[in-house]
Amino acid sequence: MWALDKIKGTTTVGIVCSDGVVLAADKRASLGNMVISREVTKIFQVDDHLVLAGAGSVGDILSLVRVLRAQARLYKAKVGKEMSTKALATLTSNVLSGRRYFPYFGWFLIGGYDESPKLYSIDMAGGITEDKYVSAGSGMEFAYSVLDNEYNEKITLKKGVKLAIKAINTAIKRDVFTGDGIMVVIISEEGYKELSKEEVEKILKKL
Repeated sequence: MWALDKIKGTTTVGIVCSDGVVLAADKRASLGNMVISREVTKIFQVDDHLVLAGAGSVGDILSLVRVLRAQARLYKAKVGKEMSTKALATLTSNVLSGRRYFPYFGWFLIGGYDESPKLYSIDMAGGITEDKYVSAGSGMEFAYSVLDNEYNEKITLKKGVKLAIKAINTAIKRDVFTGDGIMVVIISEEGYKELSKEEVEKILKKL
């Protein structure tokens, strides 16, 4: 039960926009009712146009990221091009499915840009779904209340960033396991970009 509880100790959000994908997460790491860290990274660049966000055990997330980065480099060396978002999501699903009896305790979002933006949600047993928007973690109910109300398929990256920040901020206000700042990453045709702390705070002030 303790391990399953760890999966919920954060909030992550992914949004598909007309011109890219936004991934956002809080920065708090908790264990039970104790805050372990206030500066945890939960979104990781896997390749130029590929990103993973994880809600769950920090150690397991980092371990999976190392595996995926190595596989992405091998794929690029053999094939001569970057792995697609769907291929990375399928690889992640296969890795998690193969470890179902000794699982990575986490819920993972895979975002990327190929010919178009893509977003996948993958549970700890390897179950995979393609989504237009998704949230995972202990504050997901609060994030979904914002996403369900405000998302539309024509949303731009600029507005998608604001929506992702609003969704995470709503979770921070209501969920004790979510907090200590917001990390935001966008993936577009140009590649990976992480918003600065100042950029995020500027948007927060206008919400």
